[in-house]
Amino acid sequence: MRKRARQGVRLRQEIGCSDVVRALRQVPRALLSAMALRKFVILRGASQRPSQGCTTLIQPIIATLLVFGVGIARADDAPTRADIWTLKLGTPASALSSDAFVDYACGSNGGPPQQALTGWSEYQKCQAEPSGLREVYFRYDDELEYWARAHRARTPIAQYAGTKVLDFPVIVSGLFDASGTLAGLRIVTDPQASTQERKQAYTLTNFFKARYGNDGWDCADTPPAAGESSVGTLYINRRCTKLVKGDMRAVLGTRFLRKPGQAEFSDSGRLTIGQFESSTRLELLRPDIPAE
Repeated sequence: MRKRARQGVRLRQEIGCSDVVRALRQVPRALLSAMALRKFVILRGASQRPSQGCTTLIQPIIATLLVFGVGIARADDAPTRADIWTLKLGTPASALSSDAFVDYACGSNGGPPQQALTGWSEYQKCQAEPSGLREVYFRYDDELEYWARAHRARTPIAQYAGTKVLDFPVIVSGLFDASGTLAGLRIVTDPQASTQERKQAYTLTNFFKARYGNDGWDCADTPPAAGESSVGTLYINRRCTKLVKGDMRAVLGTRFLRKPGQAEFSDSGRLTIGQFESSTRLELLRPDIPAE
C-alpha cells in the first residue's frame, strides 16, 4: 500500500498530460467517474498546450488508474470479474472454475442459500426441483469492491458492490441436470434489498426484454388473487416465455402488487413503508427442460 502511495506521488511529479491520455485510452469508460471523463476531454486538449499545465487535472485521474494498477507508460488491462453472463449452458460442472465466484450453496428456488458447497462439483448435494434440476447458489467475488473501497474510488465501488445486474441487487444460481451439465441460469431480484431498490425491481424486466429482443414474447397475465391489490394504479403479475438464440428458452416473471395484509396506509392512517412485492425473475433454460 505504501509503495503504491509513493508511486502516486512520483507520478504526479513526473508525468505529463500526454502520458495520462495514453493510459486513459486503454481504460474502459465504465471505470472512470463522470468527473474523470470530463477531465480526460480537457487533457486531450491540454496535451497539445503544455504551457497551461495539468497537475490539478491529473491528480484525481491518477487515483483512479492506481486503484486498478494501470500503468502510465503502458496501461495494463482493466480488471474484470466473472458474472452470470459468463456462464454458458451445456458446460459440465467439472469444467466450471470454482474460483470465479464465492459462497457456493444449494439454492432455494431463487431464495436465500441453504447448505454450503465448495463449488459447482457438489451440485448433487442439492435437492432436485420438480424439473429434475439442482440449483447451486453463488455470489460475485467481492475482491474488487474491497479494493475500490480501500482507495475510495466511488465509481468502481458502485460497479463492483454486491451481486447485481445493472444496479439491481439479485440472487443468482446455476441449474444442473442429472448428468452434471449446466442446463439453466436463474436471476431473481433480491427481496432483502432496500425499500427503494425493491420498489424498482419489477422494472428489471425491461432490461431483460431489451437484451433478448422486445418482440416474440408469449405473455400471460394472472388476475389478482383474493386479498391482492395494486400498488397505486399498477398491478402486474405476468409470465412471459421466448425461445432465444434457437437453443435457449427465456422464462420471465414480473410482479408488482400488494399481497394480502399489505396496504398503502396503516389502520391509524399513516403511510406504510415497504408493504408491496416488486420482483423480476428470469430463467434461461435448455429448450428440453420443462418450465415450471
